[in-house]
Amino acid sequence: MTMPPTLVALFAHPDDEAFGMAGTLRQAADSGWRTVLVCATRGEVGEISDPALATPETLGAVREDELRCAAAAMRLSELVFLDWRDSGMEGTPENADPRAYANAPDDEILPRLVALLRAERPELVVTFDPSGGYGHPDHLAIHRHTLATVAAAADPTRYPEAGAPWRTPRVYYMVFPRSRFVELREAYLANGGDAADVAQFDRDDIGYPDEQVTLVQNVAAYIDAKWEALHCHRTQFGESGFFARVPEGLRTQMLRGEAFVQVYPTPDGSTRQSDLLTRP
Repeated sequence: MTMPPTLVALFAHPDDEAFGMAGTLRQAADSGWRTVLVCATRGEVGEISDPALATPETLGAVREDELRCAAAAMRLSELVFLDWRDSGMEGTPENADPRAYANAPDDEILPRLVALLRAERPELVVTFDPSGGYGHPDHLAIHRHTLATVAAAADPTRYPEAGAPWRTPRVYYMVFPRSRFVELREAYLANGGDAADVAQFDRDDIGYPDEQVTLVQNVAAYIDAKWEALHCHRTQFGESGFFARVPEGLRTQMLRGEAFVQVYPTPDGSTRQSDLLTRP
């Protein structure tokens, strides 16, 4: 019997997957792929859009439930939590917490992830780009751990107790093009938003250079599923939040395409793809 191809996506917090590639994950599931999402933390120090939804003490448990809701919308095959704590933004007191994922020792993370990759034997691995999208310490950590895991999983001398070696055929970064941040900022301000709320979008280093994006996955047929997954993250995605001020037409336009950068094999004329889910 031919086994279905497997996609393993590795991110830091609940909602990372929904904003970045919920449409692709649902499309993969509906196309017969096995889809596995690894989430490093439960987002314990994230924002709370409505005090009625959670408290700082309950936020981790609430966000876990929100991610399980989104997983159902995306029809994930499996959801794995690494059980580290949200590190918060750079320079905050949470960064010093020994439970913070950004402080996780490689020798505690890599054996577990290597065992997962060797067990799943994925066709495709996806994670954040080297900037983590906007520099969050946990995003940087999962990026680094993912690349280290892909390399270690292929090496028979590394972690032999974790199973037979597996060389992942394709590795991609999930990215947010810089042009998208520009569009969001302009639309938000045009609809009465506060400039302070989008000041971070003015940075030159935010987002991925558009000219370096190697693939935009067309998920127009999965916008409803993506919207459903996004709305599961209620603590982060309130009705009065950022996206509520983006005109529906632009919002739909932005949701219909998900951007990726091919990491391995190094893209050239023979390896560059137009559909992430088409197997070479």
